[in-house]
Amino acid sequence: MPRYCFCLQVKPDRKAEYAQRHRAVWPEMRQALTDTGWRNYSLFLRDDGLLVGYVEADDLDAAQAAMAKTEVNGRWQAEMAEFFTGLDGGPPDEGFQLLDEVFHLEPTTVAEGQ
Repeated sequence: MPRYCFCLQVKPDRKAEYAQRHRAVWPEMRQALTDTGWRNYSLFLRDDGLLVGYVEADDLDAAQAAMAKTEVNGRWQAEMAEFFTGLDGGPPDEGFQLLDEVFHLEPTTVAEGQ
Protein backbone atom coordinates (compact mmCIF):
# COMPACT_ATOMS: atom_id res chain seq x y z
CA MET A 1 0.00 0.00 0.00
CA PRO A 2 1.55 3.33 -1.00
CA ARG A 3 2.14 5.76 1.88
CA TYR A 4 2.02 9.53 1.55
CA CYS A 5 3.18 12.25 3.91
CA PHE A 6 2.46 15.93 3.46
CA CYS A 7 2.73 19.22 5.28
CA LEU A 8 0.85 22.49 5.54
CA GLN A 9 1.19 25.51 7.80
CA VAL A 10 -1.62 26.29 10.23
CA LYS A 11 -1.71 29.85 11.52
CA PRO A 12 -0.17 29.55 15.00
CA ASP A 13 -2.93 31.65 16.59
CA ARG A 14 -5.57 29.29 15.11
CA LYS A 15 -4.06 25.91 15.99
CA ALA A 16 -6.21 25.29 19.09
CA GLU A 17 -9.40 25.86 17.11
CA TYR A 18 -8.06 23.78 14.21
CA ALA A 19 -7.37 20.88 16.59
CA GLN A 20 -10.82 21.28 18.15
CA ARG A 21 -12.50 21.09 14.73
CA HIS A 22 -10.66 17.84 14.05
CA ARG A 23 -11.92 16.30 17.27
CA ALA A 24 -15.38 16.62 15.72
CA VAL A 25 -14.92 15.83 12.02
CA TRP A 26 -18.35 15.49 10.43
CA PRO A 27 -19.47 11.85 10.04
CA GLU A 28 -20.23 12.44 6.35
CA MET A 29 -16.68 13.74 5.84
CA ARG A 30 -15.23 10.66 7.54
CA GLN A 31 -17.42 8.47 5.31
CA ALA A 32 -16.40 10.32 2.15
CA LEU A 33 -12.71 9.86 2.97
CA THR A 34 -13.25 6.14 3.51
CA ASP A 35 -15.38 5.79 0.37
CA THR A 36 -12.78 7.52 -1.81
CA GLY A 37 -9.84 5.40 -0.72
CA TRP A 38 -8.17 7.34 2.10
CA ARG A 39 -6.89 4.85 4.69
CA ASN A 40 -4.91 5.08 7.91
CA TYR A 41 -5.14 8.89 7.72
CA SER A 42 -3.53 10.90 10.53
CA LEU A 43 -2.72 14.55 11.14
CA PHE A 44 -0.04 15.83 13.53
CA LEU A 45 0.24 19.47 14.62
CA ARG A 46 3.44 21.03 15.97
CA ASP A 47 3.42 24.00 18.39
CA ASP A 48 4.49 26.42 15.65
CA GLY A 49 1.58 25.34 13.42
CA LEU A 50 3.41 22.87 11.17
CA LEU A 51 0.82 20.27 10.18
CA VAL A 52 2.08 16.90 9.01
CA GLY A 53 -0.33 14.44 7.47
CA TYR A 54 0.05 10.75 6.73
CA VAL A 55 -2.29 8.71 4.56
CA GLU A 56 -2.29 5.42 2.72
CA ALA A 57 -4.07 5.13 -0.62
CA ASP A 58 -3.80 2.98 -3.70
CA ASP A 59 -3.47 6.19 -5.73
CA LEU A 60 -3.44 9.54 -3.93
CA ASP A 61 -4.24 11.51 -7.08
CA ALA A 62 -7.32 9.35 -7.68
CA ALA A 63 -8.37 9.60 -4.02
CA GLN A 64 -8.03 13.40 -4.13
CA ALA A 65 -9.97 13.61 -7.39
CA ALA A 66 -12.76 11.46 -5.95
CA MET A 67 -12.93 13.64 -2.83
CA ALA A 68 -13.05 16.79 -4.97
CA LYS A 69 -16.29 15.50 -6.49
CA THR A 70 -18.04 15.21 -3.12
CA GLU A 71 -20.21 18.01 -1.80
CA VAL A 72 -19.05 17.49 1.78
CA ASN A 73 -15.41 17.98 0.84
CA GLY A 74 -16.19 21.33 -0.75
CA ARG A 75 -17.88 22.48 2.45
CA TRP A 76 -15.07 21.14 4.66
CA GLN A 77 -12.27 22.68 2.59
CA ALA A 78 -14.06 26.05 2.55
CA GLU A 79 -14.29 26.01 6.35
CA MET A 80 -10.69 24.84 6.85
CA ALA A 81 -9.01 27.24 4.39
CA GLU A 82 -9.03 30.11 6.89
CA PHE A 83 -6.72 28.18 9.23
CA PHE A 84 -3.79 27.96 6.80
CA THR A 85 -1.08 30.19 5.38
CA GLY A 86 0.44 29.90 1.92
CA LEU A 87 -2.56 28.50 0.02
CA ASP A 88 -2.87 31.42 -2.42
CA GLY A 89 -6.67 31.15 -2.35
CA GLY A 90 -6.81 27.41 -3.05
CA PRO A 91 -8.30 24.71 -0.84
CA PRO A 92 -6.06 23.03 1.73
CA ASP A 93 -6.39 19.58 0.16
CA GLU A 94 -4.83 20.94 -3.04
CA GLY A 95 -2.19 23.08 -1.35
CA PHE A 96 -0.24 20.60 0.68
CA GLN A 97 3.35 19.73 -0.07
CA LEU A 98 4.09 16.02 -0.46
CA LEU A 99 7.25 14.83 1.26
CA ASP A 100 9.62 12.22 -0.14
CA GLU A 101 9.90 9.05 1.90
CA VAL A 102 13.55 8.40 2.73
CA PHE A 103 13.16 5.47 5.14
CA HIS A 104 10.55 2.91 6.11
CA LEU A 105 11.06 0.08 8.58
CA GLU A 106 9.20 -2.88 7.15
CA PRO A 107 7.34 -5.06 9.63
CA THR A 108 9.15 -8.29 10.35
CA THR A 109 7.76 -11.64 11.28
CA VAL A 110 9.39 -14.03 13.66
CA ALA A 111 9.64 -17.55 12.35
CA GLU A 112 7.62 -20.05 14.37
CA GLY A 113 9.63 -21.82 17.05
CA GLN A 114 12.19 -19.07 17.51
